[in-house]
Amino acid sequence: MADDGVDDTKLIKKGKHKRKRKGKHRKDHDDRNDRAPPPRTAGVRLSLKRVAILLSAYLALGTVCFFLVRDQISGKKTNGILDSVYFCVVTMTTVGYGDLVPQTNFAKLLACVFVFLGMFLGGFALSKAADYIVEKEVTMFVKAIQVHEAFDPDQMLSEAAEESDKLKLKFLIVLLLIVVHVIVGIIVLIVVEDMSFIDAYYCVCCTITTLGFGDKSFTTTGGRVFAVFWILTSTISLAQLFMYLVELWTESRQRQLVDWVLGRKLTVQDIEIADLDNDNSVSPAEYVVFKLKEMGLVNEQLIMNVMEGFKNLDVDNSGTLTANDLSSLTKLMSRR
Repeated sequence: MADDGVDDTKLIKKGKHKRKRKGKHRKDHDDRNDRAPPPRTAGVRLSLKRVAILLSAYLALGTVCFFLVRDQISGKKTNGILDSVYFCVVTMTTVGYGDLVPQTNFAKLLACVFVFLGMFLGGFALSKAADYIVEKEVTMFVKAIQVHEAFDPDQMLSEAAEESDKLKLKFLIVLLLIVVHVIVGIIVLIVVEDMSFIDAYYCVCCTITTLGFGDKSFTTTGGRVFAVFWILTSTISLAQLFMYLVELWTESRQRQLVDWVLGRKLTVQDIEIADLDNDNSVSPAEYVVFKLKEMGLVNEQLIMNVMEGFKNLDVDNSGTLTANDLSSLTKLMSRR
């Protein structure tokens, strides 16, 4: 009996029950971790929500900063807040008309900071666009290898042609959108800014291409309200048009890649190189790795690192991963 009069057997059972519940809780927690999805990485596709948030934060911060130093900026002014937003947009898009310019050292340094921030946002968008194009090439390449046995080559080419048609449609839509921007911009500049047709067209071209000579710009209140939205959408549309143009240009290369993957014959030397585990045979996975390496999409060091990770998981050295391997590995880790 214990000192407080409680039965020792009940205390032991109670302790075992607590440990059992604690162990079950830990096991459930580990199971949840095992079933949990992998950490999310930055997606290749552009996230409109993320871009919108970054753009809004940039414009809000820039507007506040330039409004506070509005007396240190000279040029053709209309409204304090409107001019601040307008100057921020012109700076971010690198249009740089020159109708509003910083005068003091502090204002100049502030403008430099926002120029680089704007270029960072643009570079971020362009890098994601480039990754998107590369990802499409890799996806088509791997898909062609994996489904070669399951689908007919003609069906593969048909799917590639369908993707190409979708891309052409996107390109035409963006091209039409840019034409609309040009027409609307010319009309607004003629009506609101009282420009001639040639000057309006000249100003539109200088703006959309971010050339911004500065001799023609938006100087009225109505014109700058329009410019805040028009400059952003027109420059982004032009950048998107170029992205689709590059993607269309690579479309023929992708089709050639599919033809090459489906039609290329392996040599004995190719099999020796592709045989990573030296078992005198090439598995589908080894074949995919060999092709990716041949295209320069992966390097030898990356392959060796992945193979080393596989060997660490293959506890029974069977050359395959099974549930028993994971169970044995869990037991080894728990002992540590």
